[in-house]
Amino acid sequence: MLRILEELGRYFLLLKKVFSKPEKPSIYYKQTMQELVYLGLNSVIIVAIISFFMGAVITLQTAYNTENPIYPTYLIGLGCRDSIILEFSSTIVALILAGKVGSNIASEIGTMRVTEQIDALETMGVNSASYLILPKIIATLLFNPFLTLMSIIIGILGGWIAGTSAGVITSEDFIYGIQYAFIPYYITYSLIKTLFFAFIITSVSAYQGYYVEGGSLEVGRASTKAVVRSSLLILLFNVILTQLLLS
Repeated sequence: MLRILEELGRYFLLLKKVFSKPEKPSIYYKQTMQELVYLGLNSVIIVAIISFFMGAVITLQTAYNTENPIYPTYLIGLGCRDSIILEFSSTIVALILAGKVGSNIASEIGTMRVTEQIDALETMGVNSASYLILPKIIATLLFNPFLTLMSIIIGILGGWIAGTSAGVITSEDFIYGIQYAFIPYYITYSLIKTLFFAFIITSVSAYQGYYVEGGSLEVGRASTKAVVRSSLLILLFNVILTQLLLS
């Protein structure tokens, strides 16, 4: 218990350091643009591929589980839409990014720590936490909602292609299903969760890397911890936010 409290204390102290005494705005702008490419654009392809196939699988599984003639076929499109918007494109994509982005952040900052580059920044009077971590947080908060919206569109497209190609639903019924009783707030709910998850992934992973002690072996362990802890917090906050936002 004391270990957990100590970790929490160090985490919040690091966040305080991240958001205090920032460097020149021009420096942050350049760093943020680089992080948008490194953490955001480089994740587009994997998110697009996974979203397409998950949309296809969700549609086919929904179709095979609603073969009862009592159920109208448009429920397949409706089920695909709600599954992707409410859960997949926010939570599952966040778990994927925790593995890809989180491990990159932890290993990058951890390597800078063990090679004493962070100590050199501190010696020059630079707020290393703010300089290294804040642009990453800003970049993910800006770009991850775009990834979520992209995932929703590609996932539904994948479901439509799979459903019509397999002959389990007509194009007209699928389109009617994704339009049926649509609640725009679900998109807002998904984007709110995405912002929370983006902050968790970036800050937790940066924390693990920033306080690495030792050598390259410890950097690898920090990357693993970053992925595991980010994933657990994403699942925890998924439950909390669902209760708060949808109840």
